[in-house]
Amino acid sequence: MRRRTVTAGSLEEILQVTAPTQTPEQVAVPPAAAAPAPASASREDHGLRTEFEFELPRGYVDEAGTVHRHGSMRLATARDELRPQIDLRVKENPAYLSVVLLSQVITRLGTITDVHAGIVERMYATDVAFLQDFYRRVNSEGHTRAAVTCPHCEGGFEVDLSGGRLGES
Repeated sequence: MRRRTVTAGSLEEILQVTAPTQTPEQVAVPPAAAAPAPASASREDHGLRTEFEFELPRGYVDEAGTVHRHGSMRLATARDELRPQIDLRVKENPAYLSVVLLSQVITRLGTITDVHAGIVERMYATDVAFLQDFYRRVNSEGHTRAAVTCPHCEGGFEVDLSGGRLGES
């Protein structure tokens, strides 16, 4: 069996070549003619939450010194999880996979809407660990709640990780 090296550009070509062909009925209706459903109606109709708000424990500090703590992360797709596998940075250092993956699914971080791997690289380790756990909860468990135990009374309760810091409203 012969191995083939795939780059990000050739991944798009492979996806186009292997895409299912359209039937004549599908081709007859141009995509512009079909009225797209509003995003909010789609979310309400199906009850599927696809984007989750979060607040970083420390916050990302940009070049101007602005701290960005609030952000949002969307659900990951299969393509999101496959694309890092062909990234040369991930091939050289498998630990870089989480940086690439997080940069693909974080849709906003404060006022930054173009979140890329360089931004995730410059985050504090505690924030990256928080985002890794948040990603796992959202994509595996489907929620952002975590079970915790009070260190004083030993009572157990749940907190929502997407909300504010503990003790704040």
